Amino acid sequence: GFGRSDKPSRVEDYTYLRHVEWVTSWFELLNLRDVTLFVQDWGSLIGLRIAAEHGDRIARLVVANGFLPTARQSTAPAFYAWRAFARYSPVLPAGRLVGVGTVRRVPAKVRAGYDAPFPDKAYQAGARAFPQLVPTSPDDPAVPANRAAWDALGRWEKPFLAVFGSRDPILGRADRPLINHIPGAAGQPHARINASHFIQEDSGPELAERVLSWQQAIH
Repeated sequence: GFGRSDKPSRVEDYTYLRHVEWVTSWFELLNLRDVTLFVQDWGSLIGLRIAAEHGDRIARLVVANGFLPTARQSTAPAFYAWRAFARYSPVLPAGRLVGVGTVRRVPAKVRAGYDAPFPDKAYQAGARAFPQLVPTSPDDPAVPANRAAWDALGRWEKPFLAVFGSRDPILGRADRPLINHIPGAAGQPHARINASHFIQEDSGPELAERVLSWQQAIH
């Protein structure tokens, strides 16, 4: 959990594995099947693991500005800057940070909405922890499971779609390794659109229309 929702309150309580397990438990509790799974940003780090490990529940897979880190890829310098900021900055202005990750100007009321769940440090543990959990070195404890998931995605033949914001300085080109690796990506209408990292803020209606029309076309 983030912000004012129920959540662990210490940065140390957040691990990659725990979040994969928690979301997996949610899938199992609701017995979700025939799912069109849409993932973006950290949703891809969790969701691609779940798709690979519990593929019987996922019928279609969509990734927007996300990836599955295996510590074999190069990491953009901008990510390391963000990781350091999240860890050491005395303030964490969520609304302004979202604005940095968009092409269009985020209105003040929208920025305030992003700020609202994080009034002080007591509410910010998750937001500060997540950048530290991205596995960038081979000795990270998440790497073996992520590499196994990546191998499983190399056998994924169900429909896969990538819609990426091309102006994302960190993940704008991360679609190509996914498309080249996942068999189910062949022949699908992948797209790079005029958006930055927070593609849902820059081009939400276009993103939704592309996903919905694709889903209808393959049914």
